[in-house]
Amino acid sequence: MQQIFVTGISTEVGKTIASAIITEALEADYWKPVQAGDLDNTDSDKVRSLISNDKTVIHKSRYELKTPMSPHAAAERDGVKMDRLEIVEPKTDNSLVIEGAGGILVPLNENDTVLDIIMPTYHVIVVSRHYLGSINHTLLTIGWLQQKGYDVSVLFSGKENPETENIILHKTGVSLIGRIDEELVFDKAVIKKYADKFAPILKTLQV
Repeated sequence: MQQIFVTGISTEVGKTIASAIITEALEADYWKPVQAGDLDNTDSDKVRSLISNDKTVIHKSRYELKTPMSPHAAAERDGVKMDRLEIVEPKTDNSLVIEGAGGILVPLNENDTVLDIIMPTYHVIVVSRHYLGSINHTLLTIGWLQQKGYDVSVLFSGKENPETENIILHKTGVSLIGRIDEELVFDKAVIKKYADKFAPILKTLQV
């Protein structure tokens, strides 16, 4: 069974769409350990609405915070003390897709970041979207993960930018999952299209 952690180089780069595609491709379970904000339409709700298979189980987030901001700050506003030791992956006999909150160095509390809940058994997929500064953000994210010993792949999101993508792949040596293009809408049909496209490489990922 595979355990895949999906992170991004920043906010709003397409982690949840990527997570839905990977979940559908592997008919895996899905888990968002920390949800900050949008409690009426969480990332778990979005993934549930986008997948087509009947095998996936959507597991409840360990922390659901009211304010859409960094988890440590959202938790403080909610009067919650986040403890990374309480963020324990759900038990399942299926593969598991775990979606992070923001990037890998987003703080959970005064001491811990998202990086501290990425287990050694996880294969990490970094979602990278082109914008001014995205090369630096992508190289820093992947570099941190590689220094910690994780097996890393990259998934590009948005309009193709060959110069950006090629230099990232050249400098990091990570495997490429593919690209999620700009779409007018992301619905079940579009998610299934990408899931079928990416499934062969996703099924070969190792930790």
